[in-house]
Amino acid sequence: MLSTLSLSLEPRPRDFGARLSRGRVPTLAWRMRRRHRGRRALVLLAAFGVPAFAAPADWSGLAIGNAGSAEVTVEPMPFERAGDSFPGSAFYYLATDEELPPLVPGLQSDADGGRVFIDERAGPIARSLRIDNSGVDRTRALQCLTAAIYYEARSESDQGQRAVAQVVLNRVAHPSYPNTVCGVVYQGSERTTGCQFSFTCDGSLAKAPNRMFWLRAENVARAALAGYVERTVGLATHYHTIAIYPYWAPSLRHIITVGAHRFYRFTGRAGEPGAFRFAYAGGEPIAAPHARSAAADRQPETALDPLALQRAFEAGLVSARGADAIPTGQSRPAPAPAYAPDVQQRGGEALYRGENLPQDNGVRPEYQNSGRWIAQPGT
Repeated sequence: MLSTLSLSLEPRPRDFGARLSRGRVPTLAWRMRRRHRGRRALVLLAAFGVPAFAAPADWSGLAIGNAGSAEVTVEPMPFERAGDSFPGSAFYYLATDEELPPLVPGLQSDADGGRVFIDERAGPIARSLRIDNSGVDRTRALQCLTAAIYYEARSESDQGQRAVAQVVLNRVAHPSYPNTVCGVVYQGSERTTGCQFSFTCDGSLAKAPNRMFWLRAENVARAALAGYVERTVGLATHYHTIAIYPYWAPSLRHIITVGAHRFYRFTGRAGEPGAFRFAYAGGEPIAAPHARSAAADRQPETALDPLALQRAFEAGLVSARGADAIPTGQSRPAPAPAYAPDVQQRGGEALYRGENLPQDNGVRPEYQNSGRWIAQPGT
């Protein structure tokens, strides 16, 4: 029983050699099947091969589009054409469209295109102000911006800290403020009161900063100096805590409240994108507050008053443009059109002034109300 079962489970060999090794002789039917398979393969090969060799030019059935007939026209390179070649033209035409580095290291200009991005709530958005300078300028700018973020917003969220950094950089780009980071941060620090950032004149700098919070503020400052823009505050140049309400707040345009700070920007042309120039040329002063001066306390705070700066900006535009200046909110009148000589002979501009309208003359009184309601419907 066991031997019979074992024989029935034994795999059946398929090739002739295996059958001989097991002592089995292939049958006649098996050899006939092998022979018929070979014949069928030869017939199929002849069916495809003979027509192809008989008519080698007729390969339309296997053609792929116009791959066999398409001609590739090789155009000469621009520097290979007559009239377009000049010394160094090969390097000129083969140059990529990548952004080229500035001619002066660290100098960034906003004159390339003049695109203005608008946020739904904040309005115009500031452009990147990248400080690529190495050495003293970048080190001082990083130190001053980190101090402003730490002392003004060390307990704020990441967005709140980025917003404070953006206000500093917006002031750097505005002509009403110093054009350096340290100059903006420590403006008015020589006064007992009235400094732009309160920590520079209220004794906060006497206390050593917390290392963990300082490193956090430094990371935000480094990103801002590398070109990061906090778009939620737009072109804000001022902010104050929610615990106070300064006199200038109603006269500026409120943008957003982030954490414990409310952010504002100038109104009028002082707050428009054209008033800002996001370019940095270096020249950072020492990263420290100015020496206290009693004479500075006796001087008016014109340079520190937002409303005075706004008025001074408008006055500066008027004096720069002279008689051609247009007051805020008004548009320049269109010039009188130039008429053809025959129209000038018939009266020119007087023909189109409406002097002959019905309400002027020439219409009888009983017809002057023609086209008006005799009585309002429904009354």
